[in-house]
Amino acid sequence: MNTSLFELFKIGIGPSSSHTVGPMRAALNFTLHLRQSGVLQRTSQVRAELFGSLALTGHGHATDKAVVLGLSGEAPDQVTPQTIDRILASWHTDGNILLAGEQTLALREGVELLFRRDQMYPDPETPSHPNGMRFTALDAEGNPLHMETLFSIGGGFVVNADEFGKQSSVAPRNVPYPFHSAAELLEITKKHSLTIAQAVMANEIALAGDEATVRERILAIWKVMQECTEKGMATEGILPGGLNVRRRAPRLATRLRTQGSADPLAPLDWVTIYAMAVNEENAAGGRVVTAPTNGAAGIIPAVAHYYLNFIPGADVEGILRYFLTSAAIGVLYKENASISGAEVGCQGEVGVACSMAAGGLVAALHGSNDEVEHAAEIGMEHNLGMTCDPIGGLVQIPCIERNAMGAVKAVNASRMAMHETEGHKVTLDQVIKTMYQTGLDMQSRYKETSLAGLALNVIEC
Repeated sequence: MNTSLFELFKIGIGPSSSHTVGPMRAALNFTLHLRQSGVLQRTSQVRAELFGSLALTGHGHATDKAVVLGLSGEAPDQVTPQTIDRILASWHTDGNILLAGEQTLALREGVELLFRRDQMYPDPETPSHPNGMRFTALDAEGNPLHMETLFSIGGGFVVNADEFGKQSSVAPRNVPYPFHSAAELLEITKKHSLTIAQAVMANEIALAGDEATVRERILAIWKVMQECTEKGMATEGILPGGLNVRRRAPRLATRLRTQGSADPLAPLDWVTIYAMAVNEENAAGGRVVTAPTNGAAGIIPAVAHYYLNFIPGADVEGILRYFLTSAAIGVLYKENASISGAEVGCQGEVGVACSMAAGGLVAALHGSNDEVEHAAEIGMEHNLGMTCDPIGGLVQIPCIERNAMGAVKAVNASRMAMHETEGHKVTLDQVIKTMYQTGLDMQSRYKETSLAGLALNVIEC
C-alpha cells in the first residue's frame, strides 16, 4: 500500500484531474527543477508537447491553460480563479490564448505548446500511458538543456518516464496495516478485530503523526466539497466551452424545495442534484476535490450529503468512517488497476467513485467489513465497460449526468449489500481485475479522445 487518503482526495481546480491538475503539476515541477538546478538562467526557450488524449481533448479540458499556470509557478491546490484570469491575461499574444484547431500555440516569446494530435505516445516505439507530455528547455542556439517526459496517470497523479510502470517496485510505506487486495484487507481487519475505517485511520496516523491531524485534514476536504456543492446549487448560467450547456442544479434544487418532501424518492433526487452541482462547478473550472478524479468528483460528496441529510443519527464520526473506508477502496483501484479515463474509460472514473461511495456509505451506516466489500463490488460491476466519450472534449456531456447516475447507483449498491444475508459470488478483487482488463481491451478512441461514441455522433451546438 503506497497511496494515502490525502493523495486520492486532493483539492484542485476543474475541469479534469488528469488533463488539468496533472499537467499543471508537471509543468510546475519542471519549472522548479530548472530553477533549482540552475538551468533556468541558460534557458532561452521552453517547449511543451502534449500527446495522445492530452492532445486530442486538451483544448476542452483546459490543458493548455494548466500548462501555462504551471510554468508560471502555480499549483492546483493554491491557485484561485482570480489568479488564473490575471496570469492568463498576461500571456495573451493576440487577445485569445486558446487558438482552437492550431497545431502549435505560441504563448509567449520563448515558450511554445504543441498539440501532437497525430501521435499517441511521446515515444512511438514504447507505448505507454496515453496522457503523455514532454517538456524541453533549450538554449539560445536551440540545443536541449533539459528534457522530461511525464505521464498524467489519473486523479492528478504524475510520474516520469522512468517511474512509469515501476510503481510496484517502490518500497512500501511503513504503516501498521498494509494491504494489496480486498481479500488481504478483510483478512487483516478480521485478525485484528478492526473495521476498515479503523485500519485506514491507523495507517494514516503512521503517515501524518497523530489522529487529530488526520481528522482535521479529512474534515477540511469535506468542507471544500460542501462549499463546492453549495456554490454549484446557487450559481446559474451557461458553462464555458461552446456547447452552451446550462447549469441545471440550481433550478432543480429550487423546484425540489418548492415541491417539499412528500415524494418518497425525493432523497434520491437530492443525490442527483448534489452530484450535478459539484460537476457543474468542475466543468466551470471551479475549486473541487478529486474523488478520485475531477470527472467523477460529484459522486463522493453527493453520497456524503445523502448520509448527513437523510439518515437519522448521522454525525461527523460517520463522515470520517465514510472517507476512510472509501479511500481504502480507491487505493485498491489505484494500485491494482487504473483511475484514468484515458487508460480504461469512464469505468475507471465514475465506476471507481461509485464503488468507493457505495462501500463508504455502508461503513458510515455501521455495516460490516464484508458488506463494505460487497457494496464496492456491486458499485463497479454495473459500471463495467463504460466508455469515456466527452462531446467536444469537455467534461459536460455525458459527464455531469453520469455523476448523478453513479451517486444514485452507489446508494442502491449499499442497500443491496446490507440487505443480503447469504454472501455473494463475485469478489471486489475479481471485479477490479475485470475492470482493468476491460479497459485495456477497449479501443483507444473510446478512452477520452472524443473520436467515438457520443463525441462522434452528437453534433456540437
